[in-house]
Amino acid sequence: QVQLVESGGGLVQAGGSLRLSCAASGRTFGRYAMGWFRQAPGKEREFVAGISSMGGTTLYDDSVKGRFTISRDNAANTVYLQMNSLKPEDTAVYYCAASPLGFSVGKQVKSYEYWGQGTQVTVSS
Repeated sequence: QVQLVESGGGLVQAGGSLRLSCAASGRTFGRYAMGWFRQAPGKEREFVAGISSMGGTTLYDDSVKGRFTISRDNAANTVYLQMNSLKPEDTAVYYCAASPLGFSVGKQVKSYEYWGQGTQVTVSS
């Protein structure tokens, strides 16, 4: 059983930065691939970034490539999403998720077994 808690969301102006954190419980965090998803009002949850269990592979949605960076610290049971050059279109609730397929990184919601409660990111123009 893995429990995930996101933090770090808030209100920023366009062009600003935020760093989201996701703290995980459990002793097997290092076995899970981790992902960040986001959901805007009226839209489906979409993949943002993912990282393999040991951090060797990362994957990004084209909309955030070059602006966002996902990383993890397995000793601290934490995954991060550094968000730079934020745009109003990035406004959404951001969710952390864990996938048992630790050897790869998936983009599908169904690939992830555990989810956090979400943290709101609002980018003003």
